[in-house]
Amino acid sequence: MEEAYIIKGYRTAVGKAPRGFFRFKRPDELAAETIEYMISNIEGFDKKTIDDIIVGNAMPEAEQGLNVGRLISLMGLKIDDVPGVTVNRYCASGLETIALASAKIKSGMADCVIAGGVESMSFIPMGGYKPVPGYNTVSDGNEDYYWGMGLTAEEVAKEYKINREDQDIFAFNSHQKALSAIENKKFDSQIAPINVEEIYLDENSIKKTRNHTYAQDEGPRKDTSIEALSKLRPVFSSTGSVTAGNSSQMSDGAAFVMIASESYIKTHNIEPIARLINYSVAGLPPKIMGVGPIKAIPKVLDKTNLKISDIQLIELNEAFASQSLAVINELNLNNDIINVNGGAISLGHPLGCTGAKLTVQLINEMKDRKLKYGMVTMCVGTGQGAAGIYEIL
Repeated sequence: MEEAYIIKGYRTAVGKAPRGFFRFKRPDELAAETIEYMISNIEGFDKKTIDDIIVGNAMPEAEQGLNVGRLISLMGLKIDDVPGVTVNRYCASGLETIALASAKIKSGMADCVIAGGVESMSFIPMGGYKPVPGYNTVSDGNEDYYWGMGLTAEEVAKEYKINREDQDIFAFNSHQKALSAIENKKFDSQIAPINVEEIYLDENSIKKTRNHTYAQDEGPRKDTSIEALSKLRPVFSSTGSVTAGNSSQMSDGAAFVMIASESYIKTHNIEPIARLINYSVAGLPPKIMGVGPIKAIPKVLDKTNLKISDIQLIELNEAFASQSLAVINELNLNNDIINVNGGAISLGHPLGCTGAKLTVQLINEMKDRKLKYGMVTMCVGTGQGAAGIYEIL
């Protein structure tokens, strides 16, 4: 069996949705340009040696429809030879694609695959344009199958006794860590700069365009404080504790890695940087989907014969402060190694992209710190959890 190695990875900066700097940038263009940038940073690379492009996307319709994975292959590589496929495991889609690519390579089905994800929450609303709940399912008392994520965050806060103050402190710390990371240029080498043609009105109300390149995350707020966060009203329940300030930001972004077999990297004299050791997904009641990592993390540790103490750095997707704290508390995770450069509350959560984005961030930070084992984990809508363990080479 071949081993599968990550040889390169980049992400875009993350823009706020729906009014951020990528509001005019189509998701297929965003992804294609990220892949184009990644390939440009591999000297002498032959695009025709890529076997497949696997693209994660949580709302694959409209500008993200028509098998956006294949369209991204055509647009990003500018050749017809490489196929493309779209994968949807909601928030874990970008991580799922990396697992699928690694599995294909290990089984001998492929030698070189680009995997990752893209999401534009500016173009596509949460839930898509036409969500259609099953009447019989709802009437049978399973309304939580279709709950919005905010309601599940409130349910987690209630069931796991996560108070408002702790959620706001967690959110504040996320912003502080992200701001520090940006100031210290932690993300600079991992971000593919993206050019956007912006539409604006001049002083005479005439529509014009201008170009701007974006390479820094838009979400972190220097003006936030625990006091300001504490004044925000709950969004999903009048008596609840989940606010816009302690929830992840709706976002636009893309992230991809290139994965290759051992024989491929030897033939092409490429130095690998990391590998996905193993990956697990798990199911749980949809109403508490936020605590999916509580089930997925032990499962992937069992598969790898590792203990949680062996994991030196963790990217835990901050869908909400309530679910992040519940996972940390229940598994007794070490806060000092979790989201050291901020998380989705400050940096954003472009759904289908996030798993790949966190992978790129994790690998870069682990290389800087000279660490060996790291983990990306996240909750997933409709009651799922996902976790992947990486080894830095």
